[in-house]
Parts: sequence; structure tokens; C-alpha cells
Amino acid sequence: MADIILGIESSCDDTSAAVIRDGYLLSNVIASQQVHKDYGGVVPELASRAHELNIVPVVSEALRKAGVKPSDLTAIAFTRGPGLLGSLLVGTSFAKSLSLSLDIPLVMVNHLQGHVLANFIREEGKPVHEPSFPYLCLLVSGGNSQIVKVSSPLEYEIIGQTIDDAVGEAFDKCSKMLGLGYPGGPVIDRLAKEGDPLRFTFAKPHIPGLDYSFSGVKTSLLYFVRDEMAADPSFLDNNKEDLCASFQKTLIDILLDKLIKASKQTGIREITIGGGVSANSGLRDRITLEGKKRHWNTYLPEFRYTTDNAAMIAIAGYYHYLAGERTPLDVAPVSRMADF
Repeated sequence: MADIILGIESSCDDTSAAVIRDGYLLSNVIASQQVHKDYGGVVPELASRAHELNIVPVVSEALRKAGVKPSDLTAIAFTRGPGLLGSLLVGTSFAKSLSLSLDIPLVMVNHLQGHVLANFIREEGKPVHEPSFPYLCLLVSGGNSQIVKVSSPLEYEIIGQTIDDAVGEAFDKCSKMLGLGYPGGPVIDRLAKEGDPLRFTFAKPHIPGLDYSFSGVKTSLLYFVRDEMAADPSFLDNNKEDLCASFQKTLIDILLDKLIKASKQTGIREITIGGGVSANSGLRDRITLEGKKRHWNTYLPEFRYTTDNAAMIAIAGYYHYLAGERTPLDVAPVSRMADF
């Protein structure tokens, strides 16, 4: 009998539901929330309200596209955290209710683990391209910048992480302060393609070990632009492409310097990336280039699996289910990784 898992993701501002059968994806539906663009960032209260409106139609559409009835489901996987507490509560409550009504198991998933396992999402008719264990995952998003050593689908260790801003946060904050729009990552990536990455130089932090820091680079850019505009008010308009290209290159240099160091220290050459910033074209190109140079086996998730999505929650839940893990109905969502 096939194991059919419904995955539910509601950690931030995307409501998503996906269905997998024996590890193969049948559907993945995402409802994005546009309302936050007017505020230059996600507003938690608006996000949770939108999840309440979206959760039922999104799950219904995922089941319809998969050709699956609720009674066919084997288990329900859901994001317990980390994330926005109100948003998580919507997905958790819905998953509990559906689990109770169908009398099927509930399986909680760490949102970050979903990103780490995104390369294991399989689709019928497509070649399987998955990393071997152990591998290193560069997990980069608006809230996280980590190097994760993954020894099995359920065994992983964070060996490096940011001590202040995440790289995605640095993109967003600088884009907002420069008036370029939100979310900042895609905007800066687009402008960077038209600029000279060597035009400007920004200082890089010297953090021991494998940990990251991005707050200094962000502050350096903002002060630099402020000082230049004091002398020439048109400086930003005339140089934004080069600024974006140089700033993006600096962030990518910082990320890759530590990833290269981690690979040398661990001897691991299986390399993956995950999280929203893994959609960045500059980062993807650089990972591919470094992989060829250093004889890595590199694995890049498809663009639709880089942002928050339920397919990654479903595949992570599938592995938890196979391991015999079950989640009680009294479990509560958590906003922080430390509370998971």
C-alpha cells in the first residue's frame, strides 16, 4: 500500500499544501500574499489572517491536482516552526483538525529541515539527482544563514551560522533603505546582472570558525551611499546597478569563503544549497563554478523549491513517518529554532 503524505506549510507569508506518494510529488500549491509589499516587509497579523483565508482552498486544490481524496491520505506533515507564531498556528491547527477527522497520524516538521531536504523531492519522469550522505547544505534565507552537515535524512548538525543578520535580511534591509523595493533579494539580483561587481569594494568581516556576519557589510553599504549622496544627490540613481552587483558579490564571497572552509575541514565534497536566497542567480553560478574548480558534486534545488513550499515539508515528513515518528495532538507551534 502506498504512503500518501499531505504536507502543510504556513511559517511566514506563503500558504502551501503538497501531496507526495512514496516520495514522489503529485502536487504543490502555493498562495503568496501580496499585501506585505506595501509595508516593505511581512506584517505578522496580516499574514496569519491571509493564512486563515487560504488554507482550505489551497489544501483542496492540492488534493484535486494530485487526484487524491482525503480518505486516501496516510499521514499529514506540517511545519511546527520556526516562523511567525500566528502563521504557524493556522497551519498547525488545520493539520490537527484534519488528522483527527480522518483518524490518521500527524507528523511535525522543522521548517529548516525541509529546506535542507529540498533536493530529495522526486517527480515522475524526471531523473533523480540527489546528494549522497554525508553532505553539506548552505542554508540561506531571510531568517537563516547556516552551514549544515547532513548525515542522513533525519540526522544533521549546524556547524556554522550567522551571529547577527541573515544574508536574506541583509538583502531586504539594504534594498528597503535604498528605495529599491521588497523583497530585496530578487530586486538586487536583477539589478546586479546589469552592473560591474568590481566597481565598489566593501569590507568583509573576520569571524573565526565557520560562523557568518552580515550586519557590518550592510552598514558599510548604507554609510557609503549616504556619504556619496551628500556630495552628489544623483549618485544612487546613476550607480545602483554597480552598487547592487558589488554588494551581492561581497555577500556571496562571504558565504562561499566559509563553505569552502567547511568542505576542507570535513572532507565533504557533496554540496547543496537551500532556502529563499538559493534562488539568487549569482550564488547559483558561483556554487557551480566553485564546484567545478574544487571537484565538488553540487546540487541546486529547482527554483520553485527554493522559497517556502509544502513539497519540502511533505518529503521531510515522509522520512519522519517512515522512521515511525508520530506527533501528539497537544503539540504547540514554536517561533524559534531553540524551542523546537
